[in-house]
Amino acid sequence: MITQIYSIQTKEEALACVRAGADYFGLAAGTGKGLPAELTLPQAKEIFDAVEGKIGRIAITVADGPQDIYPVIEYLKPDVIHLCGNSYYADAEFVKKAKALQPGIEVLQAIPVTGPQAVEEAVRCGAFCDRLILDSVDPAIAGIGAAGVTHDWAVSREICRRLAGTCKVILAGGLGPDNVAEAIRQVRPWGVDSFTRTSRKTPGGSQKDPELIRLFVERARQAAGELGL
Repeated sequence: MITQIYSIQTKEEALACVRAGADYFGLAAGTGKGLPAELTLPQAKEIFDAVEGKIGRIAITVADGPQDIYPVIEYLKPDVIHLCGNSYYADAEFVKKAKALQPGIEVLQAIPVTGPQAVEEAVRCGAFCDRLILDSVDPAIAGIGAAGVTHDWAVSREICRRLAGTCKVILAGGLGPDNVAEAIRQVRPWGVDSFTRTSRKTPGGSQKDPELIRLFVERARQAAGELGL
């Protein structure tokens, strides 16, 4: 069971993820589509460089096409590139080009879990992506995710069942220290992700809460251990 924390905005927040024992952190960078907590590429690179080798680094993008994402890969050299746009999804050609630009990179496609139709979409994308993230949707926010609410975990569990052993599946959507253990018990994902419920609101937006990050990781690992995941 892996844990990942989104959306990091400072080196201090990234280091809080390291201290908590999270496996990955993600930040939104470079495509200028109005994602929550989006950073410029230089800001993102400074954070990535500060924790290189200490934790997995994910670059989150919303883009109208692959031409907007390739420069992010080349500049940041992330461990994982996360596509969460509504208008462009990864395809086999994108995955091939991404891996040529950054050897060892993994491609993570966001799947909007808005109903049973998400199962077939996940199966389709799971055929060529390394990872999928099953997330909720807020129509007011660009891309898939950052909605701060849960979705139908029965749909997500079916996706995990269908893709077991073939694609890494991460559960997201309104997860925090208070519900991550139950989410793991119901869905049995490869990993879990938290954004809104490991953050606290500020006048300018939000920032990560180190104690909530610690509790999220701790409770996720405890639940996974009990289930042998």
